[in-house]
Amino acid sequence: MHGFAAVRDVSPGLRTLFSPDRVAVVGASGKPGSVGRAIVENLEGFEGDVALVNPNRDRILERPCYPDVASVPDPVDLAVVAVPPPVVADAVREAATAGVGHVVVITAGFGEAGPEGAKREQELRQVAETHDLAVVGPNSLGVMGTGRSLNATFGPAAPLPGSISFMSQSGAFVTAAVDWASDHGVGFRDVVSLGNKAVLDETDFLRAWDDDPGTNVVLGYLESIDGGREFLEAAREVTTETPVVVVKSGRTDAGAQAASSHTGAIAGSERAYEAGLEQAGVVRAESVGELFDVAESLDALPVPDGNGVAIVTNAGGPGVMTTDAVGDSSLSVAALSRETREALTEALPDGANTHNPVDVIGDADVDRFETALRTVVHDDAVDAVIVVACPTAVLDFESLAATLEEVRDEFDLALASCLMGGARARAAGMALSDAGVPSFFDPSRAVRSLDALERYRQVRERTYREPTEFDVDREAARAVLERAADRGTPRLGVEAMDLLDAYGIPTPDGTIADSSAAAVSAAERIGGPVVMKIVSPDILHKSDIGGVRTDVAEADVADVYDDLVTRARNYQPDATVLGVQVQEQVDLDSGTETIVGANRDPQFGPLLLFGLGGVFVEVLEDTSVRVGPISEREATEMVAEIDAAPLLRGARGREPVDRDAVVETLQRLSQLVTDFPEILELDVNPLVATPDGVVAVDLRLTVDQDQ
Repeated sequence: MHGFAAVRDVSPGLRTLFSPDRVAVVGASGKPGSVGRAIVENLEGFEGDVALVNPNRDRILERPCYPDVASVPDPVDLAVVAVPPPVVADAVREAATAGVGHVVVITAGFGEAGPEGAKREQELRQVAETHDLAVVGPNSLGVMGTGRSLNATFGPAAPLPGSISFMSQSGAFVTAAVDWASDHGVGFRDVVSLGNKAVLDETDFLRAWDDDPGTNVVLGYLESIDGGREFLEAAREVTTETPVVVVKSGRTDAGAQAASSHTGAIAGSERAYEAGLEQAGVVRAESVGELFDVAESLDALPVPDGNGVAIVTNAGGPGVMTTDAVGDSSLSVAALSRETREALTEALPDGANTHNPVDVIGDADVDRFETALRTVVHDDAVDAVIVVACPTAVLDFESLAATLEEVRDEFDLALASCLMGGARARAAGMALSDAGVPSFFDPSRAVRSLDALERYRQVRERTYREPTEFDVDREAARAVLERAADRGTPRLGVEAMDLLDAYGIPTPDGTIADSSAAAVSAAERIGGPVVMKIVSPDILHKSDIGGVRTDVAEADVADVYDDLVTRARNYQPDATVLGVQVQEQVDLDSGTETIVGANRDPQFGPLLLFGLGGVFVEVLEDTSVRVGPISEREATEMVAEIDAAPLLRGARGREPVDRDAVVETLQRLSQLVTDFPEILELDVNPLVATPDGVVAVDLRLTVDQDQ
């Protein structure tokens, strides 16, 4: 595969890991079937020097062996450690003392192996910190760097050279991916098995490959992301120049099942990954096949200026299939100009379709394909082309492949091919892929490969803006949270509405009454019918026990107060009842009930949520999510992308709501949960959006009392 990315200056960083001058194998062995022997044999093609280290042997595989790294006569750049777990830390310490700066720990039996292993891993981490070591692993398959034919792994085969750098948390996945890629002509620049990530993690390699002129595309197979915030910040910078494509496994609803708020239940860990990776510009692949399809196109093809695709085919059915696949992607079927259609009509026989998809019909030879292809390429609406060809007696796939390569080079064209056939098609397709023209049997894969270019184009064209910093009253907010801590309760409700007031989020006039007389006094001050709600941190769903009464007249306030308190006592005798909130009644019919919320993800931090609120939030689950803190652009996207967005814009004669107020509320909430990391979950439900603004009617949050 051939890349077209511009070469940048390389920074020191981790380049030595993949391109050392001298490698020491600590734990080298001549025993057949051992890891130590497999590493030694895999290093036979290495273009640098290899030193074998084993205190129990003078020679291994007819080569001299040293008792320790310090005994190696020349400086060692990289030590590959494959010794028993109890002595790994000592071996790494000895290597560091001898001047080694980069270490790969192959040995397993650390954090993945229980408490004793976790202790060993912590010791290894301390050694690395003390000696400023770059350590891969432990429990790693190893590293590969094709620049100097380095295969410092115990895997079965080395990769083909290329310009894709690949990291994986699974060593087994590395061996499978390298083997698959070799069969399909896909090459790599660097490959690393991350292992337990005791020291170096995905963020370190992301930054290192961004500084590497030989890496055009970064791929990752990740099961988790340690330091999610740092990873997203790094990815946001890297993806402006280097595409990053990730397959994320380990999806689970376990986190959501443990959540106590609507936001926590709806916005589980998987949605945090989905939102965070998208915000950072990482292209998400849903399968291994898609991972490499996307990588091939991003590595080989130029990123076009737009998303218009022309389809040229000799078969109607596959052309329709390709058109359908385009409709399911972020691409569009280019509308060919009148001039283009007239040129096609003149050049093609009767029966050919001169609209897009362009059908050159079944008796087309290579010349007819080329004519149609060159014609559509000149159309201003066409940014990329897919050529779909089925075998016929008059079509030579080998000649077609050569023609496609020639046209691609001449126009620097984003071109993918779909050669639907057997051995002849496969051979021509391999030749095309080797020449930098992705080729597939399935039309949907060809579309997907170009769709990746469009998704990455959108990433590169983004303008990142820092989140707005609003003028808020942090001390007032802190006082609310401290009062909760003093009561020893992790859950708060409407008694914490002052928290929203402190951050400029509008709330109805209201107060918490601790007696019927106080409730009457509050209702008189507010005026008009009021809403009354039981206030108890122990009763989460107030409406389930009849703990909410609306449209309460002043004359009935005292009786309603007594009734609400009695209901709470009967429902949960040991519940802490702080009183009853007496609140100005909001006309819900005049607006749309929405929900704004936040949930603190263990990897990424605050996760913001927006959607329809009230009773709809759990029924429809029509929500959008972003990792905070969010900017105005991101908040605007959240409001616009829910399915029910037309309701906010005005529907069935309703006036549109004040979407700017909703967007600002999301930003203010983002600032709140960023300023106070002890807020674990927070729901404002409903946030009533009207043409004149927003008002937060109800609140629920959970705080971490250990913060």
